[in-house]
Amino acid sequence: MTYKLHCFGESGHSYKVALALSLSGVAWQPIKVDFFGGETRSPAYRTEVNEMGEAPVLEHGDVKLTQSGVILDYLSEQTGKFGGATSQERRDILRWVLWDNHKLSSLAGMARFLMNFIPKEKQPTEAIAFLQGRLNASYQILDKHLDTREWIACDQLTNADLSCCGYLYYPEPFGFQRADWPNIDAWLTRLSQQDGWKPPYDLMPGNPSEREL
Repeated sequence: MTYKLHCFGESGHSYKVALALSLSGVAWQPIKVDFFGGETRSPAYRTEVNEMGEAPVLEHGDVKLTQSGVILDYLSEQTGKFGGATSQERRDILRWVLWDNHKLSSLAGMARFLMNFIPKEKQPTEAIAFLQGRLNASYQILDKHLDTREWIACDQLTNADLSCCGYLYYPEPFGFQRADWPNIDAWLTRLSQQDGWKPPYDLMPGNPSEREL
């Protein structure tokens, strides 16, 4: 049964799920969400797709799921991959997924959006500087954690890695330079060497080049 993923290329949270699907080797179909055209704010989307007005949304038979962390956990149940082998491993994966959602992806997504997807004259410079300061603290935590290990939560690639990498492969500037964080850089390189890995705009429909910014 083919997985259907409502997503768009610019969405780092969607990328986490698209990457998990690709690395798992399962059949899946991306369904483009016209975020920049206002689709997620429409009554139809909020009634028929996701009441929260967000992407990604995964459909699998009668199952419909939202929130990337929940979707990653479901995919692990279905495929047996990336979810951890023991209760302790699963809890540690969840710990990092929650940390990422609160301290990394949410901040990176907002900083990237403000710096790249709204007119320059409307960019709130103080807010961007604040977000970058918070992100710098998160990069320090992650880089130190990866100093003596190859993967975030276990001895192999897991949902912790797929969640935390969500925004770090995007080409748009938002204050993250891989060269400044050697352990994060090495980790991202390892991840990109996995069979099935692709960058965001190669996995999902939608690209800033397709519209006038």
